[in-house]
Amino acid sequence: MARVGLIVNPASGRDIRRVAGGASVSDAYAKRRVASSIVSGLALQEEPIEVLAMPDAAGIAAEAIEDYGGAASLLDMEITGSRRDTQRAADRLRDDVDVIVAMGGDGTVRDVALAVGETPVLPLSTGTNNVIPTPVEGTVAGGAVALYATGAVGADVTTRHTMVEATIRGATDRTVRGVATLGVVDRSFVGTRAVLDPSEYLGGVVSRASQGEVGLSGIVGGCLSLAPDQPDGAGVFVDPEAARTVRAITMPGVVETVGIDDCQRLTAGETIEVAVDEAVISVDGERHVEVQDATIVAGPTNETIRLIDVDAVYERGPFP
Repeated sequence: MARVGLIVNPASGRDIRRVAGGASVSDAYAKRRVASSIVSGLALQEEPIEVLAMPDAAGIAAEAIEDYGGAASLLDMEITGSRRDTQRAADRLRDDVDVIVAMGGDGTVRDVALAVGETPVLPLSTGTNNVIPTPVEGTVAGGAVALYATGAVGADVTTRHTMVEATIRGATDRTVRGVATLGVVDRSFVGTRAVLDPSEYLGGVVSRASQGEVGLSGIVGGCLSLAPDQPDGAGVFVDPEAARTVRAITMPGVVETVGIDDCQRLTAGETIEVAVDEAVISVDGERHVEVQDATIVAGPTNETIRLIDVDAVYERGPFP
């Protein structure tokens, strides 16, 4: 029997960018509507499909599968209310399902990517920073994964999204990975995770770039274009005093002028370096880890996450 995994991040779409900018709000009620629509969309295929869902404190996934006419269950796992829930669920689902639907923003996609292996993912936009997740109606998303899970369409409806990585070379070396963006922020503490002021960026790397995207990938998009399925990345150094500037959507509802000291395309293996006394590394739109007295070496990697292309699913069939 075909199997679909469902991961709902109940905390996505709630950070300060709803107040400081124009980010949309995705509360528990809205997420319940989307999750229920995803499950309803599985009926686009007559073939039975089993749903395995990550439990969440808000009961969103439980309510979504309650009225499902087919086989459905929650994973037997402890819920901590942290991003570890998403990572543990992705790790559990990776070998048991044909495809995973992940509801959240860029941070949710990153947590799934760290654990999901080769299992394809359809990331659905219910977060604040939504560069990677697909802004598609839930029933349409459910229909797309049903077609994929049952084999009605082939693997050519998936794409491989390049990822980025930073090695922190200091008292103890460690590695941080992201999917779309990884920035070095001139701050001492993580504090509010959202990066509200683009002038705080010292530099960063991205695996995708377009002026139509939000945040660091949009800033780099003012310099060059980079498709997410290309194996390359791009590095940027930001300087408020630089003569070269770009206009960028720095967060939802906010367009700003950003000074660019340097911006360059990077192939896999090529890196940029930023030496800092104190800084915070941001990953996929959120400040993530504090560093002191370190050199940060960052660039695109050979690692990818497989994503379902919803348009490609419906373009390819199946047709009688």
